[in-house]
Amino acid sequence: MSELPYVGVIGAGSFGTVIANLLAENRQVLLYTRRSEQAAVMQESRMNAGQQLHARIYPTTDLADMASRCNLLFPLVPSQNFKEMIRTLAPHLRPDHLMIHGTKGLAIRKKGRKMLRQEGVLPREYVLTMSELIMRESVVVRVGCLAGPNLSKEMAKGLPAAATIASRFDEVIREGQDALKSNRFHVYGGHDMFGIELAGVLKNILAIGSGVVSGLGMGENSRAMLITKGLSEIIHLAKAMGADVRSFLGLAGIGDIIATCTSPTSRNYTVGYRLAQGETLEAILASMEEPAEGVNTTRIANGLVRYYGLTSPIITTLYKGLFEGLSLPAAIEYLLNYRFSMDVDFI
Repeated sequence: MSELPYVGVIGAGSFGTVIANLLAENRQVLLYTRRSEQAAVMQESRMNAGQQLHARIYPTTDLADMASRCNLLFPLVPSQNFKEMIRTLAPHLRPDHLMIHGTKGLAIRKKGRKMLRQEGVLPREYVLTMSELIMRESVVVRVGCLAGPNLSKEMAKGLPAAATIASRFDEVIREGQDALKSNRFHVYGGHDMFGIELAGVLKNILAIGSGVVSGLGMGENSRAMLITKGLSEIIHLAKAMGADVRSFLGLAGIGDIIATCTSPTSRNYTVGYRLAQGETLEAILASMEEPAEGVNTTRIANGLVRYYGLTSPIITTLYKGLFEGLSLPAAIEYLLNYRFSMDVDFI
C-alpha cells in the first residue's frame, strides 16, 4: 500500500485542529502554526486547543516545506490575519495547488477602509471574500471554501456534522470531499462559491443579534422573528452583490444560522449575550481566545447596505448598538416594533 499523501492545514486554532484531525483519518497532515513554542508543545504533548492530535498530524512552522509537500491546502485562520498569511505563503505556491479555505470573514481594500471611515459607505469593488483574496494575492486559481454549521467544540467531541465545499472547479470539490470523508462529517458540494462564502459570513451578524435577544430575556418568539427577518436582510444584500439566493437555503445559510444563532458555544452569539448582560464590547473581545468575526462583518455589511441603498433595519440597528452607543434594549425594542411589510420577499 502506497504512503498516504500529505495535506496542509494553516491555522492551529480550535477549528483548524478539528479539521486536521478529520483529514488525518484519510491523509498525513502538516498542521501549521507560526509560533514555534506552540508547535513544540503540540509535538511533545500531542494536544492542541484541548484536543488530542491524531498520530498522522505533524506540527510545523515552515510554510515553504508545507507548500512543497502538499498539493491540497486548507487555510483556516481568522480573516484579520488572512491577507498577511496568504502574502507570506504566496511565494511558495504553484498554479497546480488546490486551496480550500474555511474562514468566515471579509477583507476591505485600503480605499474602501477610507470610504467606510469617512463616508460610512462601502462599494462592492473594495470588498474581498477570502477566495478572491487568495486569487488576488497568489497564483492559485483552483480555490474552494468550506462552510456550514461547524461548531468546533461539538466536532472536537466527535459529534456528527456536515458542511459544503463550494468551488467553480469540480476537482476541488472532489478532492476536498475525498480528503474529509468520515462517518461523522458529511461534505456536500456546490458551485456558487461567492454565495456560499457570503452566507457563512453574513449569518454571524444574526448570531450577535440572537445573543442580544436571549441576553435580554425577550423569549424564543422574538428571537425567531429577528433571525427570520435578519435572514431576509442578508439575502437582499447578497443578491445586490451578485449571489444566488439558493446558497442561503442550505447548510452554509440556514444550517449555519440554526447552529450559531442558538448555541452558547457560538462566539458571535456569546458576544451578543454578554453585551446584553452589560459588558462592553472591548472587554468581551479582549477576553475571547479567538475572534468573533461577526463584529467586523456588521461594520462591513452596514457600509454595503448604505452603498446599495437597502432598507435593512436589523443590520443598521445592530451596527448602531455595536459602534455608535445605541442602547441595546432600545435597539431591540425598536426592531420588535418595526413595521416590516411583506413576509417572504426575496424569492
